[in-house]
Amino acid sequence: MSVVHQLSAGWLLDHLSFINKINYQLHQHHEPCCSKNEFTTSVHFESLQMDSLSSSGACAAFIASDPTTKPENGDGGNYEMFTQKFVFRPELFDVTKPYITPAVHKECQQSNEKEDLMNGVKKEISISIIGKKRKRCVVFNQGELDAMEYHTKIRELILDGSLQLIQEGLKSGFLYQLFEKQDKCSKPITLPLDTCNLPELCEMAKHLPSLNEMEHQTLQLVEEDTSVTEQDLFLRVVENNSSFTKVITLMGQKYLLPPKSSFLLSDISCMQPLLNYRKTFDVIVIDPPWQNKSVKRSNRYSYLSPLQIKQIPIPKLAAPNCLLVTWVTNRQKHLRFIKEELYPSWSVEVVAEWHWVKITNSGEFVFPLDSPHKKPYEGLILGRVQEKTALPLRNADVNMLPIPDHKLIVSVPCTLHSHKPPLAEVLKDYIKPDGEYLELFARNLQPGATCQRTIFYKFKLN
Repeated sequence: MSVVHQLSAGWLLDHLSFINKINYQLHQHHEPCCSKNEFTTSVHFESLQMDSLSSSGACAAFIASDPTTKPENGDGGNYEMFTQKFVFRPELFDVTKPYITPAVHKECQQSNEKEDLMNGVKKEISISIIGKKRKRCVVFNQGELDAMEYHTKIRELILDGSLQLIQEGLKSGFLYQLFEKQDKCSKPITLPLDTCNLPELCEMAKHLPSLNEMEHQTLQLVEEDTSVTEQDLFLRVVENNSSFTKVITLMGQKYLLPPKSSFLLSDISCMQPLLNYRKTFDVIVIDPPWQNKSVKRSNRYSYLSPLQIKQIPIPKLAAPNCLLVTWVTNRQKHLRFIKEELYPSWSVEVVAEWHWVKITNSGEFVFPLDSPHKKPYEGLILGRVQEKTALPLRNADVNMLPIPDHKLIVSVPCTLHSHKPPLAEVLKDYIKPDGEYLELFARNLQPGATCQRTIFYKFKLN
């Protein structure tokens, strides 16, 4: 369960626990090298590390090996089956202190308002820089004024709801005061570099030769199939229908493919394999690469324009009454675009707006709540696909709860870039049982899900 606590305000989630309950187990057959009364394992616990299917690079560590001798193989002899289990590195969720502390925030930016922010557009800010003070007048543009107005509206909701969930987390021990688990003798942990090549691979896929209809067919990974090449994994839906994890190799990096999952590795302009998959989905989660100043400066990844996002063929992928969830930054321009242009163009009705609140392991906001630059929360816009005709819904006997507005999802964020918390458990009451789940621009594969990075997952929500 990823839900640690559920209150009227929302949910406190354990992202790490959700990942580690995924059945990341490899089953491998080996001919015994010793007598039937002896066996050895060549696996080294400290050295074996592999990547999960995500944009993170090295993020899973080997923890166990369980050799079991089976009675016979194809030649009538014995063989050994080794089970290797992987878990996500816990240090990637080790957020012990805010990224910017309130004290530093207050010291660095002490302001003296001269006029009402909503009416006047000038504010005199006294900025302390290494003991020296200088004053400058700042003219707020309309976007900044809109952002301040929006923050004012939801501030108390974010603060009160988060505190309720944080208090429950502290009582249960899920969250803890820093001194309780601080090991003064422990050495600093070196986190893995974010070296995964998935964005580059997707860009590469765009330039590969177009496949014909037959070549677009789904590729099912079969046990011990060594004939699959790297190029076979591009521009087609790849399925792991087994009950165990599969390993695939792309550009020299190994990725774990969870049980009952599938993905499409392609650029957003190459969606035809997903359409040829001939499935519609009851939940579609989108995490588009929104344009912002930080992305432009860092050149970390490509972003999509509003026009490009509108061209995603959601109407062809959505099942009747599909629940659509779009992650969005706090930029009011993007929020308005989703509500006023994007969803209407897809015949989707906005039903709720939720907020993801990011906290430390001790329950502090990762950024000061009133920081003018970065907020400790992001938004999710939820909508329902509208039926073109007044036909009864599929499985009309299934009762789905109405979706409440302004719910909070509170969690410790992964330190890897842009990894969002899992939504499967918090959405399950609002869709039909066993609904098909699609995630676009995904960074992690999860069991029972179809993902597109465009990677595409297929979740079965129980």
